[in-house]
Amino acid sequence: MSIYTEKTVRDLAVAVPGATRVFEEMGIDYCCGGSKPLPEACSKAGIPLQDITEALDRAKARYAKDAPADWQSSSLTELAAYIVEKHHVYTQNEISRLEPLSAKVASVHAERHPELIRVQGLVHSLGSDLKSHMLKEEQVLFPRIHQLEEAAQSSEALPDGYLDFIRMPVQCMMQEHDAAGEILKELREVSDGYAVPADGCISYKTLYQAIQELERDLHQHIHLENNILFPRALALGK
Repeated sequence: MSIYTEKTVRDLAVAVPGATRVFEEMGIDYCCGGSKPLPEACSKAGIPLQDITEALDRAKARYAKDAPADWQSSSLTELAAYIVEKHHVYTQNEISRLEPLSAKVASVHAERHPELIRVQGLVHSLGSDLKSHMLKEEQVLFPRIHQLEEAAQSSEALPDGYLDFIRMPVQCMMQEHDAAGEILKELREVSDGYAVPADGCISYKTLYQAIQELERDLHQHIHLENNILFPRALALGK
């Protein structure tokens, strides 16, 4: 157990195959709240520490052969490209689908389920924030990280203060990750854990299922940035 308890949730999410699956299932925040030691995160989630450590052991054994790409040793440019192709594209597509779907469901069911008005508003806010966020990453931060990596590989000198040129947008992106996390948390609370009422139609069920899938993908997305890409870029800049 001490192998796990001495590490942060972020460290375990990076190092242990299948750890993010365990944290997802048990409600442990491994992206925005990943800096917490595992015992503290378990206490906050109200989950016995032993349950988590046993689940991590099982996941490690099960997923060791299917471990994801080693993003700790790949190039930062490759990782950024993967994030855009895997997560940004998916998020853009899902937001485009969820905004009209949430409006449709609210228009039909909000009289009996007024929380849907808030769900619709939160989906719109999340979509608006994420579209702006991803654009800034693709047009500003990721190109700067690419330039930094190229300079390091060629031993090229960069202007004084270039690390701040990386650090400042990183801090901004992490704050925006926190904001997205708060919206997701409120969505889960407002929807009572995405519980579809007995009179919910297929569109109602589809909406809640799609939001949950987007939530899971965003957790992985933010994990790759907060816990791997950004720390590695800042370390390289130093």
